[in-house]
Amino acid sequence: MYNLSKYVEKDPAIIRAFMEQYPFATLIGNDADGHPVATQVPLLIRHQGDSIILLGHIMRKTDHHLAFEQNPRVLALFTSPHTYVSPSWYTNPRSGGTWNYMTVQAHGEMEFTSDEGLIEILRQTQNHFEGDPASPAAFENLSADYVSPMANAIVGFGIKVSKMQATFKLSQNRDETSYHNIIAQLKKGSPDAQFIAEEMEKRASQLFKND
Repeated sequence: MYNLSKYVEKDPAIIRAFMEQYPFATLIGNDADGHPVATQVPLLIRHQGDSIILLGHIMRKTDHHLAFEQNPRVLALFTSPHTYVSPSWYTNPRSGGTWNYMTVQAHGEMEFTSDEGLIEILRQTQNHFEGDPASPAAFENLSADYVSPMANAIVGFGIKVSKMQATFKLSQNRDETSYHNIIAQLKKGSPDAQFIAEEMEKRASQLFKND
């Protein structure tokens, strides 16, 4: 992982808030023969004592299900919007272009749940992302005839996070004039570029507080 010290985010509260804001993560692993597998799923982030547990579900008997049965080691990758940064915005424009982004990598081992555990994960996932207890789509309003065949086709899992790394690469290596010009230029760009500009603005006063 590209984790030069100037780009590393160390605050656990900020890292967890980022994961909760961007819960549609990529799960990456290898099967017993070393073949890579990946799948994208929404994850619930939970605390268990001092540990973070990631909860989710995947389709049964797919390549990733079989691979994680053989090799439970997993990397969960959380990412935000990202954008290109042109060197023409620097005080010294004779440089290579770069990319600004924010990402968290969470390492752990996947453990599949019981059938009862799966139902609880489905309940929590549906209700969390639906976000409205009164919604007709709340899990409690789903019929057993609907839930049962769906549950038979998927498996629930938990991942106890053993290591976490966060890289928020936001032009922290640039001088103050370049930094603010990057922000101004990104504000003119796509929604992704504007998102990165906003994140950079949040950090500007802290980054240049001694200047």
